[in-house]
Amino acid sequence: MTIEAYVAFCIAAIAIVIVPGPTVTIVIANSLKHGARAGLLNVAGTQAGLVVWMAIAIAGLASAITYMGVWFDVLRLAGAAYLIWLGIKLLRSKGDVLTQSAPAAPRGGFFLQGFVVILSNPKVLLVFGALIPQFISPNGDYLNQLILLGLSFMVIATVFDSLYAFAAGNAGSWLSQKRVRFVEMSSGLCLIGGGIWLALRGR
Repeated sequence: MTIEAYVAFCIAAIAIVIVPGPTVTIVIANSLKHGARAGLLNVAGTQAGLVVWMAIAIAGLASAITYMGVWFDVLRLAGAAYLIWLGIKLLRSKGDVLTQSAPAAPRGGFFLQGFVVILSNPKVLLVFGALIPQFISPNGDYLNQLILLGLSFMVIATVFDSLYAFAAGNAGSWLSQKRVRFVEMSSGLCLIGGGIWLALRGR
């Protein structure tokens, strides 16, 4: 894997992580209602869930890539199309994540809530099943590259989800709908640019 590909993956991962989706929604909603500690427990739960996702990817993805051959470019283009679609969806969003109410925490508390949310989040399935493979060099060590990208995504998710928790828990008034909309617009443009770059990378 080249440095260029790794940096591009990190940029794409940051854009995807900061998108207000199920995980960000639950972190913000609980932090606003119960304080930053609740949001951070959600983040810890999502990280535990990401470990499960990465284990699944390691078990199946590395061996699958070995037999992909010409289908590697097909998967790359599918991943590029996903990034562009997600970017367009963000540009059309209205920054209404703050208007959504916090669901009740399950019996296991906020940690379990975060764990359940991340396991049922289709965006994470696409990250490990469609995005990460695009940045793995078919000429390199698949397993090591997969672990590197998976761990990098987890670190990025921890940092930005925690920032959401602190922002909502300690300065909820700063996290206005207008600012969330700005994040959505910026992320959407980054995702569209990343999708175009990914589609043209193999040429």
